[in-house]
Parts: sequence; C-alpha cells; structure tokens
Amino acid sequence: MLYDYAELEDGTQFAYSDVNEDNTVRVSVERPRDWGFDSASCLMPSYAWSDVDGFSEEELAGFTDFLKRNAPLIFRFAREGRRRYA
Repeated sequence: MLYDYAELEDGTQFAYSDVNEDNTVRVSVERPRDWGFDSASCLMPSYAWSDVDGFSEEELAGFTDFLKRNAPLIFRFAREGRRRYA
C-alpha cells in the first residue's frame, strides 16, 4: 500500500510504502503529462532509482535531495502506516 506524502507546485506527487522487512521504504513519484504520467520509484535509504519514465537525471537529483531532507519524517510515517487509529 502507498500513502500520499507531498505534492509539488508542478503537480509532482510523492507517495511512500510501509517499511519493508529489510528496513527499506519505496517512494513512488508521479507527475501528470498530456498522455499519462511521468513516473519513477526510489528505494530508501539507498536512494536507488528504478522504473524511471519521463524524468531527467537533473530532476532525479533534485528528488533525491528532497527525499534525503525528508527521510526522517517519511520513515516515521512509514513505520506508523501499519498502526490503526479509531
């Protein structure tokens, strides 16, 4: 399951997974375009990008910086994602 995290001014959206058994979190990035979406996945904390479609290397570097600055909060939310609140 993915949880919404942030949306940038250009419509780029970030969503994160629960913490995996190996203590990683997958972040999905999407941005709308005329015929669908630009998309990419990042595995944190290694910041390894995969399934990149439509984003430049420069954009990925900026996203990596964004994710590194937000990592403590993303990991906290990912750990808490399994909790159920009434």
